Amino acid sequence: MIHDAKLTAEFTKTKPTLDNVSRRGILGGAGALVLALSLRPARADETQTQEQKEQKFGADGMPHGWRDDPKVFVAIAPDGTVTVTNHRSDMGQGIRTSVAFTVADELEADWSKVKVVQAWGDETRFGNQDTDGSRSTRHFFQHFRHAGAAARLMLIQAAAKQWGVPASEVTAVNHTLTHAKSGRTLGYGAVAKAAAELPVPTDVKLKDPKDFRYIGTGKVGLIDNFDITTGKAVYGLDTKLDGMLYAVVARPAVYGGKVKSFDDSEAKKVPGVVKIFKIDGGEIPSEFMPLGGVAVVAKNTWSAMKARDALKITWDDGPNAGYDTDAFRKELEAAARKPGKVVRTQGDVDGAMAKAKTKLEAEYFVPHLAQAPMEPPAAVARVKDGFCEAWACVQGPQAANDRLMKALKLPDDKVKVNVTLLGGGFGRKSKPDYVVEAALCSQAVGGAPVKLAWTREDDLHHGFFHTISVEHLEAGLDEKGLPVAWLHRSVAPTIGSIFAPDPKHELPFELGMGLVNTPFNIPNLRLENPEAAAHVRIGWFRSVSNIPHAFAIQSFVSELAHAAGREPKEYLLELIGPDRKISPTEIGDVWNYGEDPKRYPIDTGRLRGVIETAAKGAGWGRQMPKGAGLGIAGHYSFVTYTAVAAEVEVDDKGQVKVKAIDIAVDCGPQVNPERIRSQMEGAVVMGMGLALTSEITFKQGRAVQNNFDGYEVLRIDAAPKLVRVHLVPTGSYDGPLGGVGEPGVPPVAPAIANAIFAATGRRVRQLPIRDQLSA
Repeated sequence: MIHDAKLTAEFTKTKPTLDNVSRRGILGGAGALVLALSLRPARADETQTQEQKEQKFGADGMPHGWRDDPKVFVAIAPDGTVTVTNHRSDMGQGIRTSVAFTVADELEADWSKVKVVQAWGDETRFGNQDTDGSRSTRHFFQHFRHAGAAARLMLIQAAAKQWGVPASEVTAVNHTLTHAKSGRTLGYGAVAKAAAELPVPTDVKLKDPKDFRYIGTGKVGLIDNFDITTGKAVYGLDTKLDGMLYAVVARPAVYGGKVKSFDDSEAKKVPGVVKIFKIDGGEIPSEFMPLGGVAVVAKNTWSAMKARDALKITWDDGPNAGYDTDAFRKELEAAARKPGKVVRTQGDVDGAMAKAKTKLEAEYFVPHLAQAPMEPPAAVARVKDGFCEAWACVQGPQAANDRLMKALKLPDDKVKVNVTLLGGGFGRKSKPDYVVEAALCSQAVGGAPVKLAWTREDDLHHGFFHTISVEHLEAGLDEKGLPVAWLHRSVAPTIGSIFAPDPKHELPFELGMGLVNTPFNIPNLRLENPEAAAHVRIGWFRSVSNIPHAFAIQSFVSELAHAAGREPKEYLLELIGPDRKISPTEIGDVWNYGEDPKRYPIDTGRLRGVIETAAKGAGWGRQMPKGAGLGIAGHYSFVTYTAVAAEVEVDDKGQVKVKAIDIAVDCGPQVNPERIRSQMEGAVVMGMGLALTSEITFKQGRAVQNNFDGYEVLRIDAAPKLVRVHLVPTGSYDGPLGGVGEPGVPPVAPAIANAIFAATGRRVRQLPIRDQLSA
């Protein structure tokens, strides 16, 4: 389940395989041209070195990695309609649009004649559909280009054959095939049937980027925009089936807790109640399966909720009954102040530290966080006649499929998961426990479809939380104020704790999120990972472990700059050092977001570039009024480079107001600039929330926060008036792409914290900031 580059399959750099499946009835009606794009891993050949044959890169993280023959489909109907099958989940990142216009551009299609259908969960047909790690465009862009180009060439060949002219004399532009010499034209639909009879070309010429009409232009809006804005789009909560019932679950408040007994006599008196039953659970590690508890199925959601309130349940709280985040923070701090497992070392840190002219140390704290998507987890399931069909807002339909098979004891061909739009995900909806709960409810009532919805309280009490973390840093400075020694201890429960019993160390993918791949030009450096146990379900959160690592490192750099009497931006750039490309594996990062380290080295020049761009956008160096300040931070994550410059004001009462944010991003070639800007704007808002207000705390094993009054996401009145997104283009469209969905979050909090120091002279070392400055 955990991504390990040694276990992943090679993401092919060669041209994909295309199959003509027009006559198999897979998509489209009679006469449709249907291409299946096979993304088979590149086979070892005589031109590869032994290292290349053995080392494999590019698989997605979970649950299925990279399978042998995933396919995605492009169909052209006789009426000219182009249908693109989107095999990944869309939770606002716009992948349905990006996939479609990538195909449409190479196909030379008229955008008004292009539509998208959402793939259901089907590993055989669509391969790994898990949507996480900012991978979807990064991994599939070139392959969809090839699919569009191949279809275009087949249409050209079909038209040329019909006219009896060389294919070289036929052009395809905006859904029209033209033979210039004779002036004849045909629409795509007119030759779709003939094209379907042709073999797929083995070699196609991709467009010159200067000829792109959609890719990289930012001129194409969301393909779902009308449906979304008019309420026609279907999200998980919108699914309706005839005869549908509704369900909620009373879950154990403590991770690992179980039902000892329950009295449902009063609950049964609530009008509309159909069934009350116990769901097994409470096992540690829980993986993605339900926590257990008591389910209530009723004729409407209100009745189900009222009946749940009337249940009298006696709980066995289990081993985490005493979990208290205040006390646990002290445990983490104690661990951080002692030597831990060394995960990267170079030079002689102890010797250099002993000789340093000045020594500094600081500790930084990040609490548990909840993903809190605006659409809480929701699913509809129908289990009848030995078949389970589900409709759900899931990031990983195969994960849902597998857990349904396990819970219901059904074979793979008896389970189908339909993917709706997601009203946000942020990693929470990679874990399909709620889909399994819905299926168990349907099974319990004899096969009627059941919609199971989590309330906001359910979401905040029973989720998969971002880890709690203490980051301990020490540095020894020379006469010029530059570090000659650097020590960083990161202490945090691992996501691995939901998969394996009692792991105590962060896994390679967590360590590779801004810790072991610290790119500073420091001669003596040691990074350690002391032990930390997990007491709640730890899960993916947008940008994951990059959050605590970036907050600590970028804040500490600002502290070092102040101690050295240096300007913080220039000091940060000097720590990064001259432009160079660093092999991740040479500095202890065996993961590198699953990508080939030769193709994706850490490029300090690109990191420097986004820092300088964000600073310039913010007017770095200008005189600031009293109580106002600028702060900066940069970070590398998901093979993309981002930097944030924040302008803040702090009033006499210690209240922080973020006036403006400049965020610069270098993700390589920009496929969909409009979505990149949108993702960065959203990342700023989310990053500000975790910096200023958001936290989940636990007492007696129970989450304290109940709703948005306690778990505060950023309110609109706290949002900055200005968010300026600066896109820094790098590389050609044939080169490697970076991720976009997650990299904008990590530098936001440290930039704000550094700006607060510039405005007030007070350091922020723990999140959220809340009222720290008013004390």
